[in-house]
Amino acid sequence: MRNHPLPLVFVCLLSIRGPLPSACAGTGMPPNGPILPTEDYDRLDEDTTVAPVRQSTHAGPLQRCDYHPCREKQTLCEVLAASSGCLCPGLTLHDRRPEPPELRSVSWNGSAVVVRWCAPNSHVKNYVVTIGGEEMPLLANDRRSVALEQIDGKAEVCVTALNNAGGSERSCMEYQPSSSSLPLTAGLIGGALGLLLLILLVALLCRRRRLKKQETRHV
Repeated sequence: MRNHPLPLVFVCLLSIRGPLPSACAGTGMPPNGPILPTEDYDRLDEDTTVAPVRQSTHAGPLQRCDYHPCREKQTLCEVLAASSGCLCPGLTLHDRRPEPPELRSVSWNGSAVVVRWCAPNSHVKNYVVTIGGEEMPLLANDRRSVALEQIDGKAEVCVTALNNAGGSERSCMEYQPSSSSLPLTAGLIGGALGLLLLILLVALLCRRRRLKKQETRHV
């Protein structure tokens, strides 16, 4: 016993303190709160609900707007994009002059000269058509064609897009009367000449009768 004093001291100290609580084993600190049994955790899981995840209203890739630059009387592409979220081709800003429209055709349809064009990728307020440098009345931005009166002979027909920043470059095409319109023009001219000759003949006959009446009176 005299040769081993230290082990006996440790044994005495352990017997005086007694065993440590199982809940605090390895930490030496008391618990912070009451310990819940495992069935309480199960009850908490049953009472807890998970909020549903909201999905995006625009599922899938975005689509192009149902818009064609050559279609007559249609809603503007920027209006369609604002209302449905569809995609429009790139448009120039409102404070820039528009790009020139695409003049498609200038043709005679049997009763009038029809001018057709396609809208540019720009903000357009109005269109104006010129014939031989003479401007026609302004047209709305949803117009893609206009019917004109008969054009005599060759003439340069142009279309210009307008907005608050100014006008675009002119898109022009030379109009040449087709063979189908020539007979109608010749018929109209011939009819006018025939009517004029008839009027002259009637006038000559009336004058001759007057002269005869005057001669008989003098006799």
